[in-house]
Amino acid sequence: MTPKIAIILGTRPEIIKMSPIVKAFQNRAIDFFILHTGQHYSYELDKKMFEDLGVPAPKYNLHIGGEPYRKQVGFMIRDVSNILKKDRPGAIIVQGDTTSVLTGALSANKLGIPVAHHEAGLRSHDLSMLEEENRIITDHISDYLFVPTKDALKNLIEEGIDEEKVFLTGNTIVDTVIQNVKIAETKATKFKELGLIPKGYILASVHRAENVDVKERLFCIIEGLEMTAKKIGISVVLPLHPRTSIRLKEFNIAIPSSIHCIDPVGFLDLLVLEKNAALIMTDSGGLQEEAFILNVPCVTLRDNTERPETIKYGANILAGTNPETIVQSARVMMEKNLNLTTHDNPFGDGRAGERIVDILLKSL
Repeated sequence: MTPKIAIILGTRPEIIKMSPIVKAFQNRAIDFFILHTGQHYSYELDKKMFEDLGVPAPKYNLHIGGEPYRKQVGFMIRDVSNILKKDRPGAIIVQGDTTSVLTGALSANKLGIPVAHHEAGLRSHDLSMLEEENRIITDHISDYLFVPTKDALKNLIEEGIDEEKVFLTGNTIVDTVIQNVKIAETKATKFKELGLIPKGYILASVHRAENVDVKERLFCIIEGLEMTAKKIGISVVLPLHPRTSIRLKEFNIAIPSSIHCIDPVGFLDLLVLEKNAALIMTDSGGLQEEAFILNVPCVTLRDNTERPETIKYGANILAGTNPETIVQSARVMMEKNLNLTTHDNPFGDGRAGERIVDILLKSL
C-alpha cells in the first residue's frame, strides 16, 4: 500500500508547479493532502490559483503571511511539525526555493519523514539571495531530488550529492502551460478588458526582495521601464505584486503614465497576457521559464539567474537594474524572432509530473 504523501506549499509559483503532481496523484488514486503555509495570501496570488488550476483546497492553511522572515520561519516550523506529527505522512514533497519549502523540508527531516524536492539543483551562484540559501539547504537534506534540467543535475553532482537520490524529470511548468494554455484562451478575460492587441505591449513584473526592498534598485527598474516604453514606443503593463505596491508607497516612487499598473491576475489571465506580449521584462524565475515555453523574448531585471538555459538558447538576457542597460536589452530582445520548438526545450516535454509521481511510487 502506498503511504500518504503531504504536499507542502505556500506561494503562487508553488501552486502552479505542484498542480501537475496533484493531478497525477488524483489519476492514480494516491492518498495525499495539501498543507498551505499561507505565505502568499491575497486572493489573486492564492485562492484564485487553486481555482484556475483545479487544485483541491488545502487540508490545512496556516495563514502565516506578511510576517518578517524570522517570524515566518519560527511559526512555519512549529505548525508544520505539529501537523506532520499528527498526520504522519510517508513522505513530503516541496517545490522551489521559498521559506515554505525550507521550513517544510526542515520539519520533515527532523521527524525522520522522507523529503522530496521538485526543482532541485537550481543555482544562481549568489549567496546574497535568500532563495539560494533555501535551495542549497533543502537539496542537501532531501531524500529525492527531482531536477528540471541537465544544468541543475550538474550542480548537484558537483556538490557531492549521492547520484542515486537525483532524478532528471523535467520541470512541471511545461506540463502546466501545455495543460492550460488552450483553456486560458477561452476563459481568460483580462486581455480584452485592457483593450490590448497581440504583440502591442510589454508585460513586466517585479517582486524579488533584492529589487523591491532596495529603494535605489526599485527606482532604477521603474525608470528603466519608463525609458523603454518611451524610446521603443510601446506601452508597459505591470501587474503589481502586493510587496512591490507597499514599497512604492513607502519609498514615494511615482509610477509614470507610460506604465499601466494593474492588480495581480490569476494564472489563466497571466498566460494570455504572456503569450500575446511583444516582450516580458521580469525578475521572476517562473516568468523566465514561461516566456521560453511560449516563445516570447525575455529581459531579466536581475544580475544573475538560476535559469541559465533561457540565456543559452538566446531567449533571455540579463539586464540588471541600470535604466540604460534595461532599454538596450529590450531593444536587443525585441529584434529577435524566436522559433523555439519542443526539441529545443531544456525544461522537458510536459510529462514531468507523471515522472515524479512514478518515481515516488516505485521508491516508497
